[in-house]
Amino acid sequence: MKADRLMSVLLLLQARGQVTERELAEQLEVSQRTIHRDLESLSAARIPVSAIRGAQGGWQLEKGWRTHVPGLDEAELNALLMAQPRGLGNARLAAAAQSALNKLMAAMPEPMKAQAAHLQQRLHVDPTGWRDTGEDLSMLAAVQDAVARDRKLTFDYTKADGEQSSRTVDPLGLVSKGLTWYLVARTAKGMRTFRVSRMKRVAVLAVGFERPARFDLVSHWQASTAELNSRRAGYRVILSLTEDAARRVQTWCVTKPLAARKAEAGRVMLQVDFDNDREARFIVLGFGSAVRVVEPESLRQGIEDEARVVAGVARRD
Repeated sequence: MKADRLMSVLLLLQARGQVTERELAEQLEVSQRTIHRDLESLSAARIPVSAIRGAQGGWQLEKGWRTHVPGLDEAELNALLMAQPRGLGNARLAAAAQSALNKLMAAMPEPMKAQAAHLQQRLHVDPTGWRDTGEDLSMLAAVQDAVARDRKLTFDYTKADGEQSSRTVDPLGLVSKGLTWYLVARTAKGMRTFRVSRMKRVAVLAVGFERPARFDLVSHWQASTAELNSRRAGYRVILSLTEDAARRVQTWCVTKPLAARKAEAGRVMLQVDFDNDREARFIVLGFGSAVRVVEPESLRQGIEDEARVVAGVARRD
């Protein structure tokens, strides 16, 4: 839209001081003729933009025409830039965060802007990691829309153990934990938490809902995670894992290295807390020979029985 493009042109002029029509056209992916008309539109709207003739020319804003940012001290500026807009694994959110940072940068006084540029030259944040997290965030935008507008949400959901169901919920909030996004929602059976990457066929309904008057997302999340950790401690196992499998399990579960327990070469010993034996069996079987159950005996026996059943089916096939 033209209004969005005009705002982008204005922000780029504020951020860079002097810009050529060619640079603006390349940045905004439009023709130089379109940029020229945009600059004339800004001038007609009494925005103090002016053309500088010559080989080193371009366009610039009148000095001092900018909004100053009050109350942003050096520590706050450094913290903001060190955080960097990463979008937590989502390209759309990362772009929006970068746009917001650009607007803030454009409004900074010159000394603070120079300091920010100094730090940005010395900092790069790569949120992708060495391994793909496997998080499918294609449904995040729709979930975010429902949360923002207090609209009911319907979706298909797959639990960690593979169980599938259809849900219709009142979406109350989104929580990002590392690179993983969770939806906190009210259901017919009470409050529930859903992992966004396990949601499919998401649809925002036209029907709204009344938000609980005293609901606090931060307090609810802290209480629910404390309860989850408490439940997980109820089914604790000891596993012998390859180093790669150990790293992956540590990203999914509450674990504790057991350095005192001797492991085979190339393997590590971990204490792992699961919700229940069903979840433990599902995850351990998924790793195959990369994971061996040391304790408890009941889980090890269950895994062996399941492996024999699978081997028998494979022979019959």
